Amino acid sequence: MPDERTEDSVEKDSVKDPATTDAAVAAKPAAKPAATSDQADRIFSPYGIASAVLGVLAVVAVVTATWVCLGHRTNDAERAHEAQAMKTAAEWASLLINMTKDNVAINVPKLHEGTVGQLNADFDATVEPFTKLVEKLQSQTSGQIESVALETLHHAPPGEQGKPAVQPELAAISSDTTNVLVIATSVSQNAGAKPTTVRWRLRLGVSDVGGKLLISRLESLR
Repeated sequence: MPDERTEDSVEKDSVKDPATTDAAVAAKPAAKPAATSDQADRIFSPYGIASAVLGVLAVVAVVTATWVCLGHRTNDAERAHEAQAMKTAAEWASLLINMTKDNVAINVPKLHEGTVGQLNADFDATVEPFTKLVEKLQSQTSGQIESVALETLHHAPPGEQGKPAVQPELAAISSDTTNVLVIATSVSQNAGAKPTTVRWRLRLGVSDVGGKLLISRLESLR
């Protein structure tokens, strides 16, 4: 009977094959790795890598700019300090080389006030011979500073190659000492004599004492 065979066939076709069902169930999770792979591709895409590189470069640029800025500030502070040290040395030396019988009583105290350390302690002994000579000769002196420069002697331990040794007494009160070379010329007119020209080559130690620059060393160089 055709109708019966058809129903049996339909019933057989409607029965699910266990093997086929298991295969279908097992096949479903296989789609997940593809999603993970797509996510990784999005994270490590060329745009993501480029953004990361740009971020690192930005950080490096900021650090470099900060370092350069601080370096410039330090250099500017050092240059300003050196310029002030040279100015202090020139002003002090100008008082010394322009000392006359008329201003000796004024210049000597000013010179003394601008000293510190060993020079301050030995000031009278250092300046006395010159003041006595000025008073004896009744000289009129006119001096001029010709040049002022920083003394830089590299690779020379203190006390060697003409570099003056550091004064121990300054270590506790001075944060820095700058050696300055001053070259000057003075013309002295003594009573009853021809004008005499004197060349000065001085080494002055300028020490920073609590923010105030004072002369801590005076040497006459040949």
